[in-house]
Amino acid sequence: MSKRVAPAASGQDVPRTRAEDERSADEVSDRILTWPNLISALRLLMVPVVAVLIVNGEFLIAVVVLALAGISDWVDGLIARALNQTSQLGRFLDPSADRLFIAVAIIGLAIHDVLPWWLVVAVFARDLVVGLCVPFLMARGFPGFPVHDIGKAGTFALMYSFPFLLLAQVPFLADNVITDIARAIGWAAAVWGVYLYWAAGLAYLNQFRAVVAADARSSAQVRAREASS
Repeated sequence: MSKRVAPAASGQDVPRTRAEDERSADEVSDRILTWPNLISALRLLMVPVVAVLIVNGEFLIAVVVLALAGISDWVDGLIARALNQTSQLGRFLDPSADRLFIAVAIIGLAIHDVLPWWLVVAVFARDLVVGLCVPFLMARGFPGFPVHDIGKAGTFALMYSFPFLLLAQVPFLADNVITDIARAIGWAAAVWGVYLYWAAGLAYLNQFRAVVAADARSSAQVRAREASS
């Protein structure tokens, strides 16, 4: 049985061919011990460090650690492509690390009253709504939602906003033009990121609607055949 991917925005439910599966297997391995995966694991270890730094008000050091995490994300992707070490584990670790960084950063910033709690709720509500659809998809042979470019852009915008918002809280930069610029850039990126995050979420829900409709049509056809037999 061929793997299926969630239909695109057109609403078409198209199974992947055997050739596509073989091509995908060649491009993405099941290897665990690779340099990119090691870098991704180290990046995950930075998540609790950032959380503690933000909660304790060490904003400048948190900016440095976030910058290192961002560089490591770029480096592991570069190495994966250069050494042909793209793996299923890496595809899981990278977005997981992004979501964890987003979670600890927005919660930490909300605790310090830098971000409003409605923004925290908006981000987590989107992940909850999309996440509730995944078991239904998996039960019908879909591995989940394909990564959407809008979702990538939203994640990037949110990740981009945190260093600027944190920089604006550094005490020795208070009442400085740098603080005002950092705060403006950070807020603009955060709001734009939430908008794109939800835009991608709606695109995923549209794909989910297409899967539900296709499943309903398939069930109706089965019942019709059983009734006529």
